[in-house]
Amino acid sequence: MITGAFPAPLQRGWAGSKMRGMFGLGIWELLLILLIILLLFSRKLPDLGSGLAKGIRNFRRTMKEPDEIDITPKDEKKEKK
Repeated sequence: MITGAFPAPLQRGWAGSKMRGMFGLGIWELLLILLIILLLFSRKLPDLGSGLAKGIRNFRRTMKEPDEIDITPKDEKKEKK
């Protein structure tokens, strides 16, 4: 096997590689943390999703509505005492 042709992670494979992801954690540590988060918040995820969807719908609706312009005349001639 030619050792200089491939980078180190490709030679060892993903299981034995020293590659680190975000914050110095490996892929298995990140997956374990994600699994724990999903287990803890699994009941609240539908509520969060529906709230996010309502917010997006309201935002789109307000972007489609025409801007309201205030056309009330300003009283430039104020009464002088």
